[in-house]
Amino acid sequence: MRLDRRRSSIEIIADMLRMGEAGKTEIMYSVNMSYFQLQKYLNFMLDRELIDRVQLGNPSVTYRVTAKGLELLRSIDNILDTLDLKDNEQDEA
Repeated sequence: MRLDRRRSSIEIIADMLRMGEAGKTEIMYSVNMSYFQLQKYLNFMLDRELIDRVQLGNPSVTYRVTAKGLELLRSIDNILDTLDLKDNEQDEA
């Protein structure tokens, strides 16, 4: 069975966590989201300590995955693998 659907919030979070460390613009373009969505997800992930805000200078800031974030990413990847939902884009090519 094939599910045709948009990415879930969990998949978006996983895509953001896979970035490791990146700035807002890089995350926004790599994960393919609007600035409004980016702010919402960054705040959600910061509140839950899945990422840290790293001050590089003024105003330069990046976001880095925490150990808790990596643990969550492993769990999400296991679930996506079990459901055979990971990397569906390659299947469609």
